[in-house]
Amino acid sequence: MSLSLAAVLAGPAALHPHRPAIVFGGQTWSYDHLWRQARQYATVLTGRGVLPGDRVALLLSNTPHFAMAYFGALAAGAVVVPVHALLKAEEIAYVLEDSQARLLVCSGAHLAAGSKAAEVAGIPVLTVLAGDDEHAGRLDVLAEAAEPVSGYLPREPADAAVVLYTSGTTGRSKGAVLTHANLVMNIGVTMISPFDLTTGDVLLLALPLFHTFGQICGMGVCFRAGATMVLMPSFDAGETLDLMVRHGPVVFMGVPTMYLALLDAVRARGGTDRPRIERAYSGGSALPVRVLEEIEEVFGCPVYEGYGLTETSPVVAYNQPGLPRRPGTVGWPVWGVEVAVAAADVEGRIEPLAPGEIGEIIVRGHNVMAGYLGRPEATAAVLVDGWFRTGDLGHLGPDGCLTLVDRKKDLVIRNGYNVYPREVEEVLARHPAIAQVSVIGVPHPRHGEEVCAVVRPAPGSGGTTGLGEEIVAWSRERLAGHKYPRRVEFVDSFPLGPSGKVLKRELTARYAADQESRSTTRVPAISVGE
Repeated sequence: MSLSLAAVLAGPAALHPHRPAIVFGGQTWSYDHLWRQARQYATVLTGRGVLPGDRVALLLSNTPHFAMAYFGALAAGAVVVPVHALLKAEEIAYVLEDSQARLLVCSGAHLAAGSKAAEVAGIPVLTVLAGDDEHAGRLDVLAEAAEPVSGYLPREPADAAVVLYTSGTTGRSKGAVLTHANLVMNIGVTMISPFDLTTGDVLLLALPLFHTFGQICGMGVCFRAGATMVLMPSFDAGETLDLMVRHGPVVFMGVPTMYLALLDAVRARGGTDRPRIERAYSGGSALPVRVLEEIEEVFGCPVYEGYGLTETSPVVAYNQPGLPRRPGTVGWPVWGVEVAVAAADVEGRIEPLAPGEIGEIIVRGHNVMAGYLGRPEATAAVLVDGWFRTGDLGHLGPDGCLTLVDRKKDLVIRNGYNVYPREVEEVLARHPAIAQVSVIGVPHPRHGEEVCAVVRPAPGSGGTTGLGEEIVAWSRERLAGHKYPRRVEFVDSFPLGPSGKVLKRELTARYAADQESRSTTRVPAISVGE
């Protein structure tokens, strides 16, 4: 039996050759044209010695060349290793060496760091959208004159298709090996539900293609459906609104920080420029219910929130069309995927918990990775008794609806009591002077950890003088004694990862080392019983 992720593009190219696949910068690529160029890329790659099973690293921005190189490598039978475009040369070199990449395809914008990293790793570089130099050939130029390969090479379902590196929040990032079966199944299943994409849909995508959300849920699902992807080089809220007007109504996929920026942009335009969104999907981190409700009101669309991980190809569960939407939850497992909750403090085995009990979310199904590349011990630690241990805390409702509570590593323990930051954030997000909030734990000599709310004030809130005390008092009335923040910090913006997720580890490091910050609000210690 053969199965290739390359069929995700080859299929619609055969069925709908003239349909627009990508709209980018005022230009349009049909499915036939895009697949032909990908096959031309495959010709050049094989001519440079790439063999089936070799790993080809991609350090590329959001342009059609990402899709050409991605599906070109797959057509050649290679394994794709997308590299986060915000990494530094040393970090890129680590990915290249750890993955044992055969070569690097690098855009001109990233060539300074990419070429240095490739030199350390001892591999050649091919460039796109760059000038020729003595170190690199122009893959895009060479492909123009190349005869395209006739089709994609057959692969086994269990063969590796993509190696995606984790964010490395707990040390060196690890390469999650995703098979052709993992990705073809997850794309095919989620195309039907929750994403419900068809050939007539237009997907507006500003998520980075090197990240699993943009790459698999966005590009992969869009191509599998034969829909049109309006691709943005990067996210800009004002430009996104303009594109929504031009191409709408669109399907939109984003992370919570994008939705907050869209709301800010609408307000900045006086609230009159409200393009209609057909459906909106949120992932990557928790979307506060208040924000979800405001998005639905402003853009006139249903918002579906879901849950996934790099290691699960990525989708695990989603609020889905045809099922009752449950704001504040991540919905139901997608078809063919099982979700359970297990005791989080039990190592080496799975100890299931009853519905309603909070524990570690575990997953099994067609979406679970083959393992971490070259790390059998790390693989064995997370693949236990046939389940993947996610490291996330949550609980299941009686009907199987999944509620995500928090990451195990983000749990705050104050006076021996568990505090789940997401629960506190949901409450604080409803304060009228808070535009965005992230809750962290900081060291405390008496309580072990203290709950700290890092706040971006809402526009027009009147400044931060006295606002910290107000937030503490307001939250004290709405949260249990061990949950409400005794400390409030104010920021103009949050540190974000490549996918737009707030980097809580950076906030924790910043405020743990800055106990005397002038923006801090402290109140006398209050016992849990008060």
